[in-house]
Amino acid sequence: MSDSLQTITGRFVAAVPGLRLRAGSILVSCLLATWAVQLAAELPWTAAVPTHLVFMIGEEEYYTWETLPEFAEKDLKPRGYRITIITANTAEKNSFPGLVNGLKDADLLFLSVRRRFPPKEQLEAVRAYLAAGRPLVGIRTASHAFALGRNEKLPDAPLATWQEFDSEVFGGHYTTYYRNEQKTTIAFAPNAEAHPISQGLSVTRLIGNCPLYIVSPLAKDATPLLLGTTPVLVGSSIELRTEPVAWTRLHGAKRSRVFYTSLGGPDDFKNPEFRRLLVNSVVWALGR
Repeated sequence: MSDSLQTITGRFVAAVPGLRLRAGSILVSCLLATWAVQLAAELPWTAAVPTHLVFMIGEEEYYTWETLPEFAEKDLKPRGYRITIITANTAEKNSFPGLVNGLKDADLLFLSVRRRFPPKEQLEAVRAYLAAGRPLVGIRTASHAFALGRNEKLPDAPLATWQEFDSEVFGGHYTTYYRNEQKTTIAFAPNAEAHPISQGLSVTRLIGNCPLYIVSPLAKDATPLLLGTTPVLVGSSIELRTEPVAWTRLHGAKRSRVFYTSLGGPDDFKNPEFRRLLVNSVVWALGR
């Protein structure tokens, strides 16, 4: 407390009858109040900055332009996350306006893109984001987000591809999918039940509602979490085929936390267990 405040307080106590007995408590109160004011003025108090999740969406098959914003609103925003939804330009499907700026302060990139070839500046922003060691969550077609299809050619020179994105980043090996109309049953991969993403997950309630992707073999440093099994007609008999449907990996020199699942159709999002899987993957990838 300053000398002037001490003097004023002392004169006030002396001048008012009956206050001398309480002088000690008054002085303590004044000291505490003054200290609190000074502390608030001197310390660099700043409001907590919400964790920023950027969704990059560009595909025409699985309605993630609808399901992901709804998922973010209902399942992620209540956790205090700040959400930015970036969708492909309706007039130019390979462009993602706002992506470069959005990634500058993104804490996590959530990817649902299928065979899009962004302008070089935008794809370089994705590369730089991952090279910095920041996390990625991808679903369904993200395995071939920036890859040309068979016999497909780049439509325009200023656009860019990342043909090996799946193997380099996710550690997957997507080639095609089983062409059947059957559901995919889900089970934990060996030793996966203890993984943080598996916590609280009732795997018996999970089901794959879209054709099973063929993604094997995974990279040696990938960690399978969930396996999917579907019946396939081989000749005249039915055989079961199993593929990884969810896994994690640490990517690059700075060890970006990466999660991928080949699930992600519209009916998958109706399942609370699938949504739990995605929430858990976001929390794990953020490392918080």
